[in-house]
Amino acid sequence: MERYSRNILIEKVGEEGQQKLLCSKVLVAGAGGLGSSVIASLASMGIGTLGLIDNDQVELSNLNRQFIHKFENIGKAKVISAKEWINNYNPDIIVDTYQVRLDESNCDEIINKYDVIVDCFDSYKSKFMLNKACIENNKIFVHGGVTEFFGQVMTIIPGKSPCLNCIFDKVDTDYGIKGIISPTVNVIGSLQSMEVLKIILNINSVLTYTFLSYDGINQRFKNITVNKNLNCSVCGIKSPLTSKNI
Repeated sequence: MERYSRNILIEKVGEEGQQKLLCSKVLVAGAGGLGSSVIASLASMGIGTLGLIDNDQVELSNLNRQFIHKFENIGKAKVISAKEWINNYNPDIIVDTYQVRLDESNCDEIINKYDVIVDCFDSYKSKFMLNKACIENNKIFVHGGVTEFFGQVMTIIPGKSPCLNCIFDKVDTDYGIKGIISPTVNVIGSLQSMEVLKIILNINSVLTYTFLSYDGINQRFKNITVNKNLNCSVCGIKSPLTSKNI
């Protein structure tokens, strides 16, 4: 336990909490910018099993923010590159890789293997598909999003808290490539990882009913209270998914 001795010294973690982390299974959906930060944080805190899903390959333009990928891994599948990084950093961690595009044909089977799902996708379509699947399969879902100097985090507990569709009922998925700077993904990825830690250790202060917005230009965080939309097409009372969870 020497590796995690500084974790164990924390009263809210301790040996029992560290054991919970080592026995937990977390799926990181996306091994790009946000995924790099989340993967590094979860590996360092001692999450026992990490699932990685991404169907892209490492490109030169990724390396300004996706720091777990190396220059020599350009052209290699991101999940394989990320697994190599984890194995070199903490070989005790079990790493499952899924070099596929997450869709309705494979989503349920994959996410049901894990305790917590972390949204590190860079596609709105993928984010909302994952949100729906987590509600349907009763899986806790930590959402994160970044663009340029800005980011956002929210934790979704099916049957209890608002989901992404409660807040963004209609989103234009037809958008161009936008810039992103590495400190932004590090800030948001660290916040997502902290949410995972609190969920696993049952620390009751996660970002449910709270949409945390980050402005890197002015170095400001803003907590926006959000409520469950009873008419939400995904988690509302009238939704066909809701009856499976409540």
